Amino acid sequence: MTAPPIKHYLQFSDLTAGEYDYLLGRAALIKRKFKAYDKHHTLNDRTLAMIFEKASTRTRVSFEAGMYQLGGSVVHLTSEGSQLGRSEPIEDTARVISRMTDIVMIRTFEQSRIERFAQASRVPVINGLTNEYHPCQILADIFTFIEHRGSIQGKTVAWIGDGNNMANTWAQAAALLGFELRVATPRGYEVDSQLAALDAGSSQRGWRDFSDPRAACAGADLVTTDVWTSMGYEAENEARKKAFADWCVDLEMMRAAKPDALFMHCLPAHRGEEVSAEVIDGPQSVVWDEAENRMHVQKALLEYLLLGRLA
Repeated sequence: MTAPPIKHYLQFSDLTAGEYDYLLGRAALIKRKFKAYDKHHTLNDRTLAMIFEKASTRTRVSFEAGMYQLGGSVVHLTSEGSQLGRSEPIEDTARVISRMTDIVMIRTFEQSRIERFAQASRVPVINGLTNEYHPCQILADIFTFIEHRGSIQGKTVAWIGDGNNMANTWAQAAALLGFELRVATPRGYEVDSQLAALDAGSSQRGWRDFSDPRAACAGADLVTTDVWTSMGYEAENEARKKAFADWCVDLEMMRAAKPDALFMHCLPAHRGEEVSAEVIDGPQSVVWDEAENRMHVQKALLEYLLLGRLA
């Protein structure tokens, strides 16, 4: 009997719309059981290896707690506490770890590092964040939108700020799941068209560019943003503060959106920079639901990559 091919989750476009429909429904079931204190041990005796080359709060807690709640166990590694910090080739690390564990999550820098790891791995690999993509976060964001407002298909999402890994992933999701994405970035911080496409080299665009963030928010169902300076770009912090001065999501931007528009932020947030306190702590903000939902969608993802579709 031939083993099924390994399925990795390295960017949002790695799954189909049909697979996302299943995952989002499965996440809803898993969350309901969690809230009812109903055990859901589908990954009993399975082990997740978590590798952190970038620091984390939400990624670590959501994956670690989630795997334990599925009945599995977790191994936590960092660059400083492993041979990755001593120049061992990442392919060698992958060959060893994938012989001892069942699935791997990596939070790292360049997308090429996780791709090299996955090519050498004997088990599924999940992108916990790279410089280019953040698919688990967008999966949680879409799940959160559905919880509050129903299907995201045909809706309008306004991305305000840096054309970063979050923006790239939102663009892939928009093209795949059929919603409109409006991206407003300062000049010089635009989305990379090739990174944001569903396929490498594709000209398919899942978004529209705006130079005015308020215009991007007009009539939007969801307004979302991120820090102005992502991890690894700290040397640009002062220049970015000047460039993004008009890109703070404030009450004026939210008033331009639909009256029932939601606000999201992947956290951590800097009140008074990319978002005002009145917005992130206001009635339209769902950031705490969004943070919790990382755990629920990732549980569904772990389960799916290891077991496939379950009845």
